[in-house]
Amino acid sequence: MSSDWSQALTISQLIMKEGGSIKTGPFGTALKASEYVTEGVPLISVREIGHGSLHIDSKTPRVSSDTLARLPEYILEERDIVFARKGGIERCSLVRRKQAGWFLGSDGIRLRPPKNCDARFLAYSLQAQAVKDWLTQNSTGSTMASLNQSTIGRLPISLPHNHEQIKIADLLEALDDRIALLRETNTTLEAIAQALFKSWFVDFDPVRAKQAGREPEGMDADTAALFPDCFEESELGLAPKGWNQAPFTDTVNVIGGGTPKTSIPEYWNGDIPWFSVADAPTITDVFVIDTQKHITEQGLNNSSTKLLAKGTTIISARGTVGRLALVDKEMAMNQSCYGLRGKAEDSYFTYFSTYRLVESLKQRSHGSVFDTITTETMKGVFVVYPDKATIQSFEALLHPVMDRMQNNLHQAQTLTTLRDTLLPRLISGQLRLPDAEALVEEVL
Repeated sequence: MSSDWSQALTISQLIMKEGGSIKTGPFGTALKASEYVTEGVPLISVREIGHGSLHIDSKTPRVSSDTLARLPEYILEERDIVFARKGGIERCSLVRRKQAGWFLGSDGIRLRPPKNCDARFLAYSLQAQAVKDWLTQNSTGSTMASLNQSTIGRLPISLPHNHEQIKIADLLEALDDRIALLRETNTTLEAIAQALFKSWFVDFDPVRAKQAGREPEGMDADTAALFPDCFEESELGLAPKGWNQAPFTDTVNVIGGGTPKTSIPEYWNGDIPWFSVADAPTITDVFVIDTQKHITEQGLNNSSTKLLAKGTTIISARGTVGRLALVDKEMAMNQSCYGLRGKAEDSYFTYFSTYRLVESLKQRSHGSVFDTITTETMKGVFVVYPDKATIQSFEALLHPVMDRMQNNLHQAQTLTTLRDTLLPRLISGQLRLPDAEALVEEVL
């Protein structure tokens, strides 16, 4: 261990020596659900606590200024670290400047580090796999793993001198910032792709422009010539003249999945990614570039799963229905999903068409225990379907946008792997900072 590192100590010893505190969120009658409001300060519970950062959305509960005034001790400050008390005990998040003032929920435990400790370094330390394993092993509860203040207080840590903490945190934070930028860029690119699909195939803007005697915006003459200049009545409402109205299943080839026998080791841990709903990307990531589990060629050949070609759309069809992924490389999938291959030899048109149909498919899903989408469900949904030339033109226009999204995802994955590799070695002193900086520069 590097001489820059101090002797190991526990969180409680650190607090007793340098200051700080640990506090559990309000229990029982201290804060009732009836106090939640639609507009106010976000209340941080387990679902808002990620691996290193907090995330809120429209489902996040909120509390009013009256609650803040009544329970000021639960107001979060910049540099606080929030643990999930149950249901996700391996997760903890650092409170950033913009999140200061948010409210600690009953399912959270707040660690307020000493002022002379770099909170970023400590938060990174707590994300190491060894720490997660320790929390799991020392948790309480027979049905659901839980943490308490005492457990967190016993957690062993090792801190270098403050200047070293700052440098290490700066390096890891720079990687996180780069990863965040790549994902933000993909959010923008996905919005561009969605907007183009909507303009061409939902709002029919090129057709409306030609009907009004105008040239369609943002396309050359050859592309504009693909679109008709008028509409016709259909069962789906006004549709571009000459375009078909067809069941969704007439526009795609539907592929089923399967699971190799788990009792046969030779079928597993191979080179073929095997998709389940747990691997579904966020909406803005679109592509699935890897999976948690892999199978062998023997497993592929001795089960009902099939090898999906790059560009296939996957939709989860049982349990958590409607999760989508665009296949980045050849992979297989389980029986709770369908693969969809566009009959116009397309990839992106099918993906964004399916995206638009998800809510309709969910409404038509059925099942006594789990919601389920079947081929009959997909057959019951109708779409306005253009000719192949128009679809191929859309594919060509979208190709550089989607290629950039894929490249960004792969780069983000590389940086995430690098960060996760460096993190335990840096925080333990096994790797010197100059060597880590050289590795980062080489990757970037």
